[in-house]
Amino acid sequence: MGLLRSIRRDIKAARKRDPAATSDLEVALTYPGFHARQIHRFAHALHRSGFRLPARLVSHVGRALTGIEIHPGARIGEGFFIDHGMGVVIGETTIIGKDCHLFQGVTLGGTSTRRAKRHPTLGDNVVVGAGAKVIGDVTIGDNAKIGAGSVVVTNVPANATVVGVPGHVVAYVDPGDDTVLRLPDPEWDIIQRLEERITQLEKRIAQMAERPGPERPPEAGRK
Repeated sequence: MGLLRSIRRDIKAARKRDPAATSDLEVALTYPGFHARQIHRFAHALHRSGFRLPARLVSHVGRALTGIEIHPGARIGEGFFIDHGMGVVIGETTIIGKDCHLFQGVTLGGTSTRRAKRHPTLGDNVVVGAGAKVIGDVTIGDNAKIGAGSVVVTNVPANATVVGVPGHVVAYVDPGDDTVLRLPDPEWDIIQRLEERITQLEKRIAQMAERPGPERPPEAGRK
């Protein structure tokens, strides 16, 4: 895909996923996620050509201008969109598929100091919510959704929805008819049972407090 067509696809992705976007020109002029993506294109080209220091300098300027840090080595697919963007960090060996959507505060980070694949791989059509952290050489399957504030340190299957710390799968979307198949959540079930038990105990305590107590015997006179 040519550069201009690819840039147009980025604008189209922003228009499609952000209802606040009213025109192509608005996206091109005012969206930091779009700016960060274009700066990364240049930095990535330098990085692939062996100009590592200039690539890092370009990336550093992009970070200062947009608040989004994308390592020049990261590989990003078409139709990528970063919504709001402030605080997003994308590590060196990250691979991002087509039509992915990241919100502000997302980290695609690593846990190893080895010079190897140490950052996440995102499939196509992945959505990562605000403040979520995807850490290590894990794979996020196509069409997966990572809930805001989640911390993901293991692989996520395709079409799954993940929430929590650590992140766990709570639902699947049937790609055939978009039916959401919710899974049992033992932790949430336990919390609900505890809340119900606490409510019952509070009612019993209130009832006991309302009952009249036995009359106290008169105090004996002092000798």
